[in-house]
Amino acid sequence: MAKRVLLIDESTLFRNYLKEKLESHGVEVLVGVNGLDGWVKMRNELPDLVVMDYYLSRKGCIEILKEKKTNRNIEHIPVIMLAPKIDRGHVLELAGMNVKKIFSKPVKMEGLLETISLLIGQSIEMDKSPCVVEAHFNEDILFIEIARGLNAEKVELLGYKIVELLELYDVVVPKVLLMMSSVELPEDHIFKLKRLLDVIFQYAQPNPRLIKILTANDRIKSYVQGSTDYQDISVFSSLEDAMDELVGLKADSIAHDEVAQKKLLTSSKPKKEMDESIQLRYDAGERIKDDEEREPRGVFASEATVAIVDDDFIIQELVKTVFSETNWNLKVYGDGKDFLLDEPNQNFDLVFLDLMMPKVNGFQVLEYLKTKKLDVPVIVFSALSKKETIVKAVGFGIKSYLIKPMKPEQLLKKATEVLSTSF
Repeated sequence: MAKRVLLIDESTLFRNYLKEKLESHGVEVLVGVNGLDGWVKMRNELPDLVVMDYYLSRKGCIEILKEKKTNRNIEHIPVIMLAPKIDRGHVLELAGMNVKKIFSKPVKMEGLLETISLLIGQSIEMDKSPCVVEAHFNEDILFIEIARGLNAEKVELLGYKIVELLELYDVVVPKVLLMMSSVELPEDHIFKLKRLLDVIFQYAQPNPRLIKILTANDRIKSYVQGSTDYQDISVFSSLEDAMDELVGLKADSIAHDEVAQKKLLTSSKPKKEMDESIQLRYDAGERIKDDEEREPRGVFASEATVAIVDDDFIIQELVKTVFSETNWNLKVYGDGKDFLLDEPNQNFDLVFLDLMMPKVNGFQVLEYLKTKKLDVPVIVFSALSKKETIVKAVGFGIKSYLIKPMKPEQLLKKATEVLSTSF
């Protein structure tokens, strides 16, 4: 008899991905679209496992767990909790309610799937090829960065990430830069490259003239240039050359092509709430008993520590005003030097960073973070030209950038893109 997993989460995007993945391995998936719907299905359907978001409408997760604990028919059912930033007291409370594991958001999918497999006693196969995939949006360019290798799971997740970004920024015709500068691609992984390009065509941009690839890998170059489907995609070995051609393209003028427009308007895409996002790094989740557990990041989290590193008082005040209604701990630094002196004493969830400062500039700060291998999301502010900013800052692995002068809605969207994540 197939194992049954009840998924209670209000993120349509997350539900769709996890449901499809589990069902492909013979697991029956029940869906609760809110707390009340999930509670009714838990009592009536008696699943083998419950995967539940911490924040639910109509019936809160704590209320559900308390009532579950008093119901002899369902009290034994194990629970996996998906949580944004929650305090230690709530973690201990959850541990006493048969919550076997808490995964912080963004959820690291490999760890979640492995835990589900363990708790229901059913194998769920996953591609374990080493791979890092990142995607972010600036102006009208979608940047996709691939490192190490290609992983079939992450390639599929990329489609969801692309949909989310294009909906968040309300972009119909993006330009795409696929950066694969340090990718190992064995001959037997070529099918993954084909799937990657198909995902980009399906979810981002069906016109190959609006897609550029940056890579030094001869196998990737040869495959793209020799393919009838992809041969119109330009391949570059220099980031500056790729940006020269990409920035000069007029996406709207090219998009009049009827075939491209038809694909853009009718292609089947997963839907999402506006506050959804995807984290593409695979890793294990946090255990409840782990005292060193790092609390998850999230723009809608009850707490977050955010650095504003800019010598412009007006910019400092703008950022503080935009996020004044949050409970974030905003720390202001008038120069990169002040930030670097204080950084070891902090645990930043996000850094807003100006590039041009008198003592220690933004590029020196980025170099420090890279050297120290500090994985802190950075949103760059710059008055430099778009091309200069992109070429230099992308090399440091920044999450995103904004060109001065900035608008409040731009700050909100960038913070949402970087921090408001479901998986």
